[in-house]
Amino acid sequence: MDKKQLEEGSDLTLDFVKRGGLVPCVVQDVSDGRILMLAYVNERALTTTFDQGMATFWSTSRNELWTKGETSGDFLKIIEVLTDCDQDALVYRVEPQRSGACHTKDPVSGETRKSCFYRKVDLATRTLTAS
Repeated sequence: MDKKQLEEGSDLTLDFVKRGGLVPCVVQDVSDGRILMLAYVNERALTTTFDQGMATFWSTSRNELWTKGETSGDFLKIIEVLTDCDQDALVYRVEPQRSGACHTKDPVSGETRKSCFYRKVDLATRTLTAS
């Protein structure tokens, strides 16, 4: 594909070849910009996302298609899908349908964490603290 068409054109031509059939997908809460998770999408997951309107991924640990929320109820409704200039990464801007996006729970409240990115690295000590 012509680089100018890839970077400036209107055709969606994601580069699934570069990373063995997968593209990374950052998931962002549309209401506040918070990054909820990072996952991977193959062509089937993207088609399912478009068809169902819910964030769907390829689970690299289970090696299967996975619509977020099927088991937890924490579905992520697609509001917008963005791709980068090289069309080799995605951003799903979503509206969470329940309390969170992470599969872990806060030990104090017992609630599903809103984001998988709930720990901050202390740059001086390189240790983690919950944020």
